[in-house]
Amino acid sequence: MEALNAHLRPAPVAILDCATAPDDWHARFDCVKRSYRYVIVNRRAPLTLDAGQAWRVTRPLDESRMHEAAQALVGRHDFTTFRSAHCQADSPVRTLDRLDVAREGERVRIIAEARSFLHHQVRSITGCLALVGQGDWAVDQLGKALAARDRAALGLNAPPDGLYFIAADYG
Repeated sequence: MEALNAHLRPAPVAILDCATAPDDWHARFDCVKRSYRYVIVNRRAPLTLDAGQAWRVTRPLDESRMHEAAQALVGRHDFTTFRSAHCQADSPVRTLDRLDVAREGERVRIIAEARSFLHHQVRSITGCLALVGQGDWAVDQLGKALAARDRAALGLNAPPDGLYFIAADYG
């Protein structure tokens, strides 16, 4: 652990614990659940300390509408609409176990959990949820975009600022 931390300096990253893994263990393929958080700062004032670490959305967001719309994506679906054109996955079918939207002051947090995700899937979903939250899309429009199975039905792709990989579960 100390040796790894010595090589990471001065990056703002620290190893807190480590262990020896079996020779046949694979960090990507042995993972049974991944969790992402996307942070939106919902205010008109520019970001200062959060610059580069959150997406600032200046129009008011209704997080209740966003959460309601998000539930249409929970479950096993073809997520072609929410998949990057550069995605290399063999299939666009994924099972989204959790998609929650909650507000804490001016922060709107989106939590997504699944065994695996497509390239840009969380950012694409977040962008469309913002359209719902701003009232540009009806609550049922997210489900319609999913059913279209067409990238052209995507309303908005959120920027990478604000996206965090927060957990990997190995069972």
